[in-house]
Amino acid sequence: MSGRGEEGLTLVVRKPCFNLPTGCPDCLPVYIYLKLANLHFHLDFNLIYPESDIIPYVETGNYVAYNNERGGAIECLRQDGILDLDSEFLSIPEWVSAKSMVSSWLADAVLYELWLGTDGGSAQKVYYSDLPWPIGKVLFLKKAYSVRLQLGIDKENAERKEEQIYRNANLAYGALSTRLGEQNFLFENRPSSLDALVLGHLLFTLQVLPETSVLRSKLLEHSNLVRYAEKYMTELVEVGTSSSSARSNSGASSSTPRRGPYNWSSKPKPKPKREKTNEEKTFKRRAKYFVGAQLVAVLLFLTLIGGGDVAEVELDDDEGYDYSE
Repeated sequence: MSGRGEEGLTLVVRKPCFNLPTGCPDCLPVYIYLKLANLHFHLDFNLIYPESDIIPYVETGNYVAYNNERGGAIECLRQDGILDLDSEFLSIPEWVSAKSMVSSWLADAVLYELWLGTDGGSAQKVYYSDLPWPIGKVLFLKKAYSVRLQLGIDKENAERKEEQIYRNANLAYGALSTRLGEQNFLFENRPSSLDALVLGHLLFTLQVLPETSVLRSKLLEHSNLVRYAEKYMTELVEVGTSSSSARSNSGASSSTPRRGPYNWSSKPKPKPKREKTNEEKTFKRRAKYFVGAQLVAVLLFLTLIGGGDVAEVELDDDEGYDYSE
């Protein structure tokens, strides 16, 4: 780790839910990566931009590693010499292949399940529960539509694509289960970004996806992967979160204290009223602009794709393409 890390790290993620420090499938691996490195870091929650592709991101001093740059925040940290757990694994073909498999097959499976394969309740809670219901609902439909395009799913190939996604996920689980065996980590009994990606996926699938999830049921067939997730759920999530400072990030940066992830739903004590600072007034104005921008985006979305296209996101049962099955 370079000297820049000595200034302290802040990890900005989406909010905690489902008994996890963050319910976001992209944020969890970065959180776990920092925990596997035994680093002390602050945890901030961005509640304003639920779909921003820069989240998660890591800050230290003037340095920022964004999720949408150079393969993600973990890869940015590695390439820039901030934190590298992978230096001894990059020359191992099996490790490279396993990481590629997790980043493609399992990532596609989570994307499908979260937005198309279930009732959407988990996605709504992770991304949109802090927004007004109409905006959250339309943004969900918009995202589901874009996921269908990203995965190349249409009415003609929906069933075949679904079978392929679950087949690939099952093959990935089998390969990872065989590779892990009874070890503590996947390769050379040492942590790497592969462990962070896999653990993030496993914990998300077990904790966030509903019991009716096909992907979750396939994962439960591999008992050693479940034990692997449960072990680090205790060591890294339940115990580990107490050692990192959690703060609420309402904008790009905030130092407002926040409760830890395991009592996130408890009601805060009432605070005496005080005069708003200039920064708070500025933030309130920006929040209004954001809501207005979301409304404009909704109107543009409805205008561009039309009512029929939105309806296609939730295909009717009598058409034979019900994604919830």
